[in-house]
Amino acid sequence: MPAHPPIAELLDGAVDLHCHSGPNPFAREFDHVEAARDAQRLNMRGILVKSHHHNTVMDLLAMKRELTDVRTPVFGGVALNAQVGGINPYAVAMSLRMGGRAVWFPTFSSRCHCENDHHGFPESEIDIPNRIVNVVDADGEFVDGVHEVIDLIVESDALMSAGHVSPAEARKLFLAGRDRGVRRMIISHPNFVIDADPAECVEFAELGAYVEHEVGMYDPMGFRKWDPQLLLDWIRKVGPDHTVLSSDLGQRGRPMPVDAFLRVGAELLDRGLGIDELKQVTSRNAAFLLGLDDERPAPVGS
Repeated sequence: MPAHPPIAELLDGAVDLHCHSGPNPFAREFDHVEAARDAQRLNMRGILVKSHHHNTVMDLLAMKRELTDVRTPVFGGVALNAQVGGINPYAVAMSLRMGGRAVWFPTFSSRCHCENDHHGFPESEIDIPNRIVNVVDADGEFVDGVHEVIDLIVESDALMSAGHVSPAEARKLFLAGRDRGVRRMIISHPNFVIDADPAECVEFAELGAYVEHEVGMYDPMGFRKWDPQLLLDWIRKVGPDHTVLSSDLGQRGRPMPVDAFLRVGAELLDRGLGIDELKQVTSRNAAFLLGLDDERPAPVGS
């Protein structure tokens, strides 16, 4: 295998679109300030902090003083689960107009998530009621509020995530997003909870969406320890120009995001991923999705 520069050098300027720092009802290993300080080790251009339960923009505003001297900027958003009222344009408008960069359609309140018995999510330290939040009705049409939410995302040029909805629902969201002018779209961990196959993800990419995989799942010292070869196979099938690597870390007892990025990045290089491809999936694509760059990155090798 050809020698390459140190992995930390290659990951300099990476972006993490899926950080589960606290505060949160789920037990967390670190808070948003500690996440940003960890990200400084790679001079990360930005991180996006996600809660399944609440609007993280408010957290960051409360932590503004502590974040002043941290080089890596931190951004928030809102997930449309039962805890914020489900498909709630009012919650979306508040989050985005106060500086939010992302809207996640239902995650652990989605029908797909609630009816999937194999996701192994962490449990809350307190009893928090949940309910299914549908994005489509019995006839397969969007429920009230979906189009309004999409239009608010367009207004702020924010990131639209399909959350944990089914592949069929994600396709419908991406079609609507494309047609209504959303520029930044993503689907997370397609082979976890959602059960989308590579062919479906290629179709999502053709609609303008990016496919996100989480280094926390492939970290040899992490929780799931999935084979990094599986991740490389996904990158090859969908393409590095449409793939994003994020951490999905913050859960108590799991690795720090930077450590997982370093280990999984090195594993991918050892298995044949190119240096330029690595930078595409860890930095350039995510920088566009987070709004740090205004235009989509050029294809690898162009």
